[in-house]
Amino acid sequence: MRNRLSDLVATGLIDRLDARDRMLLERRARIKSTEGGPFPLDPRGWWYAVPGATYEGLFEALGLHDRFPVTLDEGADVEDLPFRGLAVPSFVTPELDGWRLVLGNLPDLVGTERDDWIGAVERLSAHCGEAHLFYEDPAEGTDIWAVARKGAVQRCYAAESDPEWVGEPLPWERLAVDEDGFDPEYGTAAPNAGTAGVARACGQLSVDPGALGATTRMRGHGWLALDRAGVGHEGLNALVEF
Repeated sequence: MRNRLSDLVATGLIDRLDARDRMLLERRARIKSTEGGPFPLDPRGWWYAVPGATYEGLFEALGLHDRFPVTLDEGADVEDLPFRGLAVPSFVTPELDGWRLVLGNLPDLVGTERDDWIGAVERLSAHCGEAHLFYEDPAEGTDIWAVARKGAVQRCYAAESDPEWVGEPLPWERLAVDEDGFDPEYGTAAPNAGTAGVARACGQLSVDPGALGATTRMRGHGWLALDRAGVGHEGLNALVEF
């Protein structure tokens, strides 16, 4: 495959690829994805999850363009890839236990305010049927997760917010009033208040990126994509192997 295709990848002119070249790139990613199994990922605090069966809708929901097929290993360190101009790269993982994760440069892609994060998970759920948001920064005491279905948040937790808990408890949650040592005579808790943070919620709702490994079922390949159309991926030849 070291020919016109490789040259176009080297120069970032992904928009110049024809249908045959794009098919070859996907074939390359599929084959190489079978060579190594899943491994723990570090989403650097923030990621989204959508069902693998309906993930195609995420590209429109997040305004992602010029997607390029890559393996899990090639996309894992997406935040270390150079921007091209003002274009921001993000990574959509292969299907992992039935879910696709979106990670990398999300503050630049989505925004930095809570309304931005929630708006994005609602858009994702409108396009994909369901979507999850996870954001964890132990150093700052930040712990946020949300479940959205068909365009609306169904359940949300945001530490130190008012209110901290929104929506009805999910079946797997342990409620604050059920915790050992809780005494209603001396303590109070909202009826819908749970006790699970991101560390537990992600594994219950979809997949825990830090716990991926030999028992994780991986299907297909991943995608690198940009938040601007017609830009291409300059320098990808240093990342992908033909």
